[in-house]
Amino acid sequence: MKRLCLILAAVLAIGSVFTLAGCQQQKDDTLVVAMELAYPPFETKDSAGNPTGVSVDFAKAFGDSIGKKVEIVDTAWDGLIPSLKTGKADMVVSSMTITADRSKEVDFSIPYANALLAILANKNSGITGINDLNQPGKKVAVKTGSTGAVFAQNNLQNAEIISLPDESACVTEVAQGKADGFLYDQLTIYRDQQKNPDTTAAVFIPFQDPEKWGAAVKKGNTELLKQLNDFITTYTADGGFDQLSDKYLKDEKAAFDQLGFKWFFDLSE
Repeated sequence: MKRLCLILAAVLAIGSVFTLAGCQQQKDDTLVVAMELAYPPFETKDSAGNPTGVSVDFAKAFGDSIGKKVEIVDTAWDGLIPSLKTGKADMVVSSMTITADRSKEVDFSIPYANALLAILANKNSGITGINDLNQPGKKVAVKTGSTGAVFAQNNLQNAEIISLPDESACVTEVAQGKADGFLYDQLTIYRDQQKNPDTTAAVFIPFQDPEKWGAAVKKGNTELLKQLNDFITTYTADGGFDQLSDKYLKDEKAAFDQLGFKWFFDLSE
């Protein structure tokens, strides 16, 4: 009986080794990418609930380039950087602006896009520029944790700042006249105004330096960071971002060209 127990224990131990090896193999072959799937057309879900958008295609193309299957994990905005720090994700691709504060917590890739802040104003607010918002009695909606929120806190001290958890809530505040303006990137403001033409107006006059978007990895993950930087360089040169623009942002690209705005993926000086 004792011998039988020893044999069973040995079999179970061997099975555990193979199970652990299989899990490790699966982990090594998979790139876990965190993004907040609430920002179309960059990070969102299709009608079946599957991840889709510019960032999804970008992440999958990178995974293909290094021979890894990509697993997209829908993550709340304030959980993106913690997901890297705790090892739950290998990379974040979520329309994230490279900032000094964030760079203290994660390592960013070279930029792959640039954006300027713009204003979605209530049509009856009389807002024509950023100084019009920096007035007593004015209410400014911002998405919590966004660079628009940081700008408002640092530069619009005379206004009331309304911090909300997502973009759609900010747009609703403006459309309903509960806020005078919403600060976000030009491309998103353009799309939001197109969806709400009767209640909103877009103000594109630049009022800060261009922001740069980058993908993020855990601090010190130099191997993945180098692979990512090499991929972005090659992907850009091969027209990868041009293809994404044609697929997801064709109308916006035409509008930006007509308005004389520098395109989102144009990083030339």
